[in-house]
Amino acid sequence: MKLKQLILGLAFIFCLPMMVQAQNPEAKIKELGLNLPEVGAPMGTYVKWRQVGNVLYLAGNGPDVYGKVGADLTVEEGYQAARETGVEILAVLKAATGGDLSRIKQFVKVLGMVNSAPDFTKHPAVINGFSDLMVEVFGEAGKHARSAVGVAALPNDIAVEIEVIVELKD
Repeated sequence: MKLKQLILGLAFIFCLPMMVQAQNPEAKIKELGLNLPEVGAPMGTYVKWRQVGNVLYLAGNGPDVYGKVGADLTVEEGYQAARETGVEILAVLKAATGGDLSRIKQFVKVLGMVNSAPDFTKHPAVINGFSDLMVEVFGEAGKHARSAVGVAALPNDIAVEIEVIVELKD
């Protein structure tokens, strides 16, 4: 009996690393029913991303949602705009990683800007739309340091703009 318990215990210890695998972002995107859009050309003299070593810096991205949160849009609508921006960012990340989101080791830093009314103060609740999606897709690797700030205006009156820095696997 003790030998059987020892064998089962060793089997568990050696199989544990195979059982605790990193979350597959592609499978999670499919499970969530997300459709990643085509990555369009930049709207100015810049690039959508720049890789330096194993760090990937993304330019700001925004949704097809317009207006000021706290005036034209509710917090919930702002949250959905940030989530929509997250889908755009997933598409850019996929393009930047050669189509392989599993190359992303971890999210490092996120800057979320909210086009907001002067007295609006719930910027973190809006940018949570993006952060929640990244954790849904990437698990622990999707958690990040973050700033969520309000701004007087954003290009073309978009509701949010989000910049991302991720670390890639070696």
